Amino acid sequence: MSLIPFDDRDGFIWMDGKIIPWRDAKIHVLTHGLHYGSCVFEGERAYNGRIFKSREHAERFHKSGELLGFKVPYSIDEIIKAKEEVLRKNNIVNGYFRPVAWRGSEMMAVAAQKSKIHVAIAAWDWPAMFNKEVVERGVKLQMSQWTRPAPNMAPFASKAAGLYMICTLSKHKAESEGFNDAVMLDYRGYIAEATGANLFFVYNGELHTPTPDCFLDGITRRTVMDLARKRGIKVVERHIMPEEMKNASETFLTGSAAEVTPIGQIGDQKFPVGPITKQLMTDYSALVTSAQMAA
Repeated sequence: MSLIPFDDRDGFIWMDGKIIPWRDAKIHVLTHGLHYGSCVFEGERAYNGRIFKSREHAERFHKSGELLGFKVPYSIDEIIKAKEEVLRKNNIVNGYFRPVAWRGSEMMAVAAQKSKIHVAIAAWDWPAMFNKEVVERGVKLQMSQWTRPAPNMAPFASKAAGLYMICTLSKHKAESEGFNDAVMLDYRGYIAEATGANLFFVYNGELHTPTPDCFLDGITRRTVMDLARKRGIKVVERHIMPEEMKNASETFLTGSAAEVTPIGQIGDQKFPVGPITKQLMTDYSALVTSAQMAA
């Protein structure tokens, strides 16, 4: 199947306060966000024509900018309204949203405090991250050679573009070796996350997940924890060592893109797609498609 490049598509993008044709959404090659990573973004999903947890994502978008030392020049309500405009203009029913904010091209040096902050919002059809066959057997992960940095080394609570460089390296290596993704450890050697999703493990009927003290505390992560508690499943946030993975009876990923995706293998260790994973997949699907929660 041939790829459709993202710079040559039909549709519309919201950019700096107005809707423009998709192909007209351009920036200069000497943009600070491109050279120095002064860029933040969100990944969101729409289901049945409604954006799921749009306000929570808009709030994190603002917070991410603050952690990188800049203010998103549109209010949270304005961002929410702009996303709705993009949804309607592109006739999105089930799709993916990408709000992004970055420092512009007024200054080209490490310091660029006088650069303009630009904002864009794009959206496109995207029914699922993995195909049905992959989900039914669970995705395959390998261990990454890269680790998440310590809290005093990077603004880990920001969804900042630069923090994903080692994720891209990890995922490219995994895919080249026949895996779907990679498990990343943190700077202390504890399990952290996958390259773009959070991790969960089931031990004796309890749901265990790494403490997000040096990586992003995902919105989907928190949503799934709430769903588990409503089912009477005990949720434990703690530091998890890699050698503990072999004792898990089930394991899965969570994320706006990944939703709830079973893990069938990590390295040589294989896992069944178990009952807790299946239940949370069902509960999450019901939640995101419900009218009262998907707006």
